[in-house]
Amino acid sequence: METKLTGKVVAVTGASSGIGKAIALVLAKQGAKLVLGARRADQLEKIEAEIQTAGGEAISVVTDVSVRTDLLNLVQQSCDHFGRLDVIVNNAGVAPLSRIDAVDVAGWEAMIDINLKGVLYGMAAAIPVFQKQQSGHIVNIISTSGLKISPTMGVYAATKNAVRTVTEAFRQESDGKIRITGISPGVVNTELAQSIRDSKTRDSIQSFMDTMSISPESIAHTVAFAISQPADVEIGDITIRPSVQN
Repeated sequence: METKLTGKVVAVTGASSGIGKAIALVLAKQGAKLVLGARRADQLEKIEAEIQTAGGEAISVVTDVSVRTDLLNLVQQSCDHFGRLDVIVNNAGVAPLSRIDAVDVAGWEAMIDINLKGVLYGMAAAIPVFQKQQSGHIVNIISTSGLKISPTMGVYAATKNAVRTVTEAFRQESDGKIRITGISPGVVNTELAQSIRDSKTRDSIQSFMDTMSISPESIAHTVAFAISQPADVEIGDITIRPSVQN
């Protein structure tokens, strides 16, 4: 059965697990053709095979979003294989959370390189293709962490707020042929806590996930809603979080 997403070509970064994986699987079930990007080739191949076994179409491209040429290649592979790109979902992100006075400069740089520069590189790769097509949709996965600042989340929130600013700026600059949506998830049940080196912070975040979180599929359905709108409708900003989250 055809849906509004049938035949739409969607590239997703960070597609090997968590929110990115859920986005890929949900959109594939609704008829989209997926271009899967992430660093873990083995995980990407499993998701690609799962989509194809279910009758969908997908390709996987090993992608490190902190490397601009990897994003250029991801978009080029989409155009080479499917002939176009309709949507890019800039989802890849890391969260090595810590207090600022812990001076985890390596963690700061990782968040800036992946959470911020990775989104900009994705946009830079897709925009020329969208301009040529005279259509396209950018979806940036942000975070509620940028809406409510908390200890240990200062630099992470800063990168997410930077993406929020870029997203709104592009919305105002666009003539409407290229749409852009910012989606800010709250606490989602993913592997994110495992990337936190500080054990106290990691346990605290994991406790939040264990007691009040929503599924990655909830975010995936939000993405599907945003990109299935008619061409003259733009969903600019969405916040989605557990109903019990402050």
